[in-house]
Amino acid sequence: MGNIENRPSGKPQSVLFVCTGNIFRSVTAEYALKARLGTDTSYVVSSAGIDAKAQSMHEWVLARLREKGADPTSHVQRQLTEELIEAADFIIAMGRNHQAYIREEYGQDVPLFNQICLGHDKPILDLHEAIPDWETDPERARAYVCSVIDTIWTTAPALLSRLR
Repeated sequence: MGNIENRPSGKPQSVLFVCTGNIFRSVTAEYALKARLGTDTSYVVSSAGIDAKAQSMHEWVLARLREKGADPTSHVQRQLTEELIEAADFIIAMGRNHQAYIREEYGQDVPLFNQICLGHDKPILDLHEAIPDWETDPERARAYVCSVIDTIWTTAPALLSRLR
């Protein structure tokens, strides 16, 4: 489905966030929205990656999510599949490449996280996109990762008005 307006009731029952590896941006959005919805919710919130290769979540991501009160230790990366696309009522891409992939592979146009939450047509860049030489400047890289997590965490509540 991918779009709120495609639902007969206009209210999504499931939300799927999509990024590249499913270990940074989409998982942060998943945990941020779950935190806002609380445990007494009928919504299913999940995430997946368009290229989810077996890799661990970086310690910076784990630490920042824990600071937010989330426990990502049980997170398991998921590769985006047709089944996940079909099961989701509302699909949100973190970057333009994710939008393009979903359009090309599954024929669906999906919004960016920032379009939905902030009204900005801007992707949330992955670390290597924002700072290509991030490994040579770990302080700057960590600051970027933390700022992305903080931004997603702060702006995710904007989705609630679309869900309720």
